[in-house]
Amino acid sequence: MSLGDEPGYGDSSRGEDGGYGGSGQTRTRLPGGGGGDVYGGARRGRSSSRSLVTVVGVVVLLIAAIAFANRGGDDSSSSGGGGSDNAGTSPTAASGERPVESEVAGIPAGFAHSEQGAESAAANYAVVLGSTGMFNKNSRHGIVNTIYTSAAAGQLQGPMDTAYSADFLSKLGLDANGNPPDGSTFVSRTVPVGTNAQQYSDSAAKVSVWYMGLIGMSGETSTDPVTSTWKTWTFDLQWDNDDWKIVTDSQTDGPAPVPGDDRAAASDEISKAIEEYGGFTYAR
Repeated sequence: MSLGDEPGYGDSSRGEDGGYGGSGQTRTRLPGGGGGDVYGGARRGRSSSRSLVTVVGVVVLLIAAIAFANRGGDDSSSSGGGGSDNAGTSPTAASGERPVESEVAGIPAGFAHSEQGAESAAANYAVVLGSTGMFNKNSRHGIVNTIYTSAAAGQLQGPMDTAYSADFLSKLGLDANGNPPDGSTFVSRTVPVGTNAQQYSDSAAKVSVWYMGLIGMSGETSTDPVTSTWKTWTFDLQWDNDDWKIVTDSQTDGPAPVPGDDRAAASDEISKAIEEYGGFTYAR
């Protein structure tokens, strides 16, 4: 969610929502400003995400947080993340299929072996990859091992641990374990808006997820207020051990709507909202 530019985040370093993908989740089906400074005057310019991890055959654009911590970097995106190969894609609509009712390590699992099941998996994987659980080593390893194929997970763990270094986390205001300072709330959440199955077969699928991400630190002393970003996350999925798993993934910027005139919330309002409103699991 992710970030500052581009989140791709869900929630809390296993502290806010709990588990890897967050507790208090609600199942849903995807259907077919103020001018003053925020949080004491901190306001930054934005830049797009930078791909930080490349592993043999696997190119990964880490969630927006990486861009959030390295604003000012070059614009780049991984291969395979752009437009749709299916120009005639119909609007996302309720399918009547039952949502998944099982989970592994707090992450939805057991998706239908169908195109709609692949879309549901991609949306849920975007949520967990955009969560604050990605900023803690142990929970990140659990997430990656759960939603990627075993081969892809093995290739990604080392480079991801290097990317989520103590120095990187400190730039986000987090300690070495991904925890925010006392009295502050680290926000990292991905909110899917729609999905697009670009390619599908019984053994593989390519699904893009258009999402809004939230990223930042909510607190009276924060100099990085929570901001929103818009991205498209594309997943190459494989039917593996009776479920959809990620082989590779990539992100591109937008499409972003014109910002509205909503008043920016105060720090305590954001913290309260994050604590009170759980994330969603998605079914198509």
